[in-house]
Amino acid sequence: MARWLPRSTDLTRFCQKLNRVKTLEDDMMETSFNRCLSTIDLTLLGIGGMVGSGLYVLTGTVAKEIAGPAVIVSFIIAGFASLLAALCYAEFGARVPKTGSAYMFTYVSVGEIWAFLIGWNVLLEYMIGGAAVARAWSGYLDSIFNHKIKNFTETHVGTWQVPFLARYPDFLAAAILLVATAFISFGAKVSSWLNHVFSAISMGVILFILIMGFVLAQPKNWSTQEGGFAPYGLSGIMAGTATCFYAFVGFDVIAASSEEARNPQRAVPRAIAFSLGLATGAYILVSVVLTLMVPWHTLDPDSALADAFYRRGYAWAGFLVAAGSICAMNTVLLSNLFSLPRIVYAMAEDGLFFRVFARVHPRTQVPVVGIVVFGLLMALLALVFDLEALVQFLSIGTLLAYTFVAASIIVLRFQQQKVDVPAPAAGGRPSPEPHEGPSAGELKEYESFSDKLQLVDRDKSKEHREPGQLKAAFEPYLEFLSDFYPGEVVTVAVVTLMVSAICLCSILVFGNTHLHLPTWSYSLLLVLFSLGFLLSLLLIWAHEQQRSTQTFQIPLVPLSPALSIVLNIYLMLKLSYMTWLRFAVWLLLGLLVYFGYGIWHSKENLREPRPQRVSARYVVFPSGSLEERVQAVQPGSQPATGLPDTDTDDCKR
Repeated sequence: MARWLPRSTDLTRFCQKLNRVKTLEDDMMETSFNRCLSTIDLTLLGIGGMVGSGLYVLTGTVAKEIAGPAVIVSFIIAGFASLLAALCYAEFGARVPKTGSAYMFTYVSVGEIWAFLIGWNVLLEYMIGGAAVARAWSGYLDSIFNHKIKNFTETHVGTWQVPFLARYPDFLAAAILLVATAFISFGAKVSSWLNHVFSAISMGVILFILIMGFVLAQPKNWSTQEGGFAPYGLSGIMAGTATCFYAFVGFDVIAASSEEARNPQRAVPRAIAFSLGLATGAYILVSVVLTLMVPWHTLDPDSALADAFYRRGYAWAGFLVAAGSICAMNTVLLSNLFSLPRIVYAMAEDGLFFRVFARVHPRTQVPVVGIVVFGLLMALLALVFDLEALVQFLSIGTLLAYTFVAASIIVLRFQQQKVDVPAPAAGGRPSPEPHEGPSAGELKEYESFSDKLQLVDRDKSKEHREPGQLKAAFEPYLEFLSDFYPGEVVTVAVVTLMVSAICLCSILVFGNTHLHLPTWSYSLLLVLFSLGFLLSLLLIWAHEQQRSTQTFQIPLVPLSPALSIVLNIYLMLKLSYMTWLRFAVWLLLGLLVYFGYGIWHSKENLREPRPQRVSARYVVFPSGSLEERVQAVQPGSQPATGLPDTDTDDCKR
């Protein structure tokens, strides 16, 4: 029976395969895409991804049902929370100007299987998101014509009463997706130009809403006679924050487009900052105008802005609002169709997804196969499926991506920068790399005893400390941590931080409602997990970071990413159990794809080091001194007994 069990070496090698990271090219600016997008192009793409139908629908819904006029505060808090995640994307987009967004960022810092699962979830997120927006676009246009399109379809095509399927096929939603797919396939410049047109119209309508709204504003609508500014209290504000947070999820299109930016090191951080700032300002100001025009409790959640103008005697303004809403939804559609094929391309280019999606059209320089295939899939979803039950699934995929990107920032910031070792000349020995080595407790192998002595002298002569090493000020108190390889303690601390955050948020969300914990145990668990989180944070901070680079870096690391992790986990745990169940099923399908295809076709398989043939090697055991514990080790191809003459000669040298 024991012979069928896997050996420990096989399990170790398997785990190493799962957690291997992507090797980046020397010239990260080299690409098969067309680097044609400017900072303005990226900014408008980000605005188009964030300022969609939510501006026209979400503001009224949250104001009436959740927070009242305090929806303004909800948007401010949600904008700040989104800023934490956006800054993480900005640093990665500048340092790794490759397409793939959260998938790519996770692959270069955390590991392969985690990157694949992030990419796998982002695929479904974009498909469902694009299809849902298309159906909203169709419904909004149909409402302008008194639902004539819907009535015609139900009369001449019929209706369905099947679970998970729509009541009737939405041909208009599928048609708009096919048209958008055709435009996206013409190239990044055409897509950007089309996004400029719709964004300009949308921003013009928003400007009109703000000017007219402030003219028609009545401060009495915030008075106590109408319920006050925060009728639902702090709990309503925080509940509104959780809902408003999802209005800002479109900024990752900028990171996904970094491989097509002319100067991604500067353009990506600026575009993310500008687009998030403008989107947050638009949501806040529109919320102010909307709740000042009419009493918040009389708003129509389905068409709050148009209804507000109609009730103030400006029915004609409703047509402008409808035009702005349709243009805003067009920009969201373009954003989804623009990002999705590029993430698929990144996964296929790395060998983790089917290689056919890595083909780039030589003329338009876009992944045309991915655009067409996933555009058709998105149109099929919009045509026949009931997406209302699946829309909440979007949240968990986005929040999971945000969490892993924030964790990746911490891991990458405390890693040593990899230095390429030049290939040795013919007949020569490879030069040792002073910045990289095995971790503590492993055998350190060198070609000669003198090489090891030189490395020891060089390490002692260094005055500065490498990233991932313990700071000098903490060495007297945490001396036992200095024996670990740089970055190992930080990686363990990040895992501990995430586990503590999950436990802490679980107690906050389920402690009183589902678990019915007594007050003393509830408080005790909160204190314990909070201490675990803070100690992990302090342990990370006690190590050296990478020094400032020429690209953008998020401030206050590890505090800023850690806060983003806690917030994202908290919001994920607030989702329904059915969302988690669907998420688990989708993850299982992804694991089948990964273990059936991705792990075998990954490009990193080709980069795995091969054993080198050497006559003899010296092994230095960490537990002993350098002079006392030196052994000559025979290569695997030679007998285990006896020393060859070369070993004796090396010792003499």
